[in-house]
Amino acid sequence: MTQGQNSMPKILMRMSKFVSMVLRHKPQEIGLKLDEHGWADVAELLEKMQPRHAITMEMLEEIVRTNNKQRFSFDESHTKIRANQGHTIEVDVELEEAIPPEILYHGTGEKSVAAIDEKGLLPMNRLHVHLSGDEETAIRVGKRHGKPVVYKVKSGEMSRDGYIFYLSVNNVWLTKEVPVKYLER
Repeated sequence: MTQGQNSMPKILMRMSKFVSMVLRHKPQEIGLKLDEHGWADVAELLEKMQPRHAITMEMLEEIVRTNNKQRFSFDESHTKIRANQGHTIEVDVELEEAIPPEILYHGTGEKSVAAIDEKGLLPMNRLHVHLSGDEETAIRVGKRHGKPVVYKVKSGEMSRDGYIFYLSVNNVWLTKEVPVKYLER
């Protein structure tokens, strides 16, 4: 199997989406407990997924390994798993502050432009605004929301002005907000 979620068999793709929903948004959906850093016990996750998805450890490892967005991480012992970012629930995924490049990118759909032009980029129901290091990734993200629109983010200037940035383990740049004055289309 090649890298990337598009090459993932449909059953694994459905399971991947379910794991993402549980680890990022609704652990209570299956009665799963996450610790303060977003880690879940792998054995408990596998057990609690069983009524809906007959998943094995090998399948979960394949999902983590082949997810083209690298959404998930195991701990060193492979006994815990978490989503790397994108949470709507309050967890501390232990992000370290990082100095961003001068320019980052944000992809969105055309329908969001008016609100962004008025209010800037806000995390909405997530904990952070997600930014890309390259325009191609931002275009791909934007396509998921309709006709893509890409914003250039003056991240270097923001950083110098005191805004804090984080770089997730899967190379997504995160910040709490991006005011309008730091955006260009």
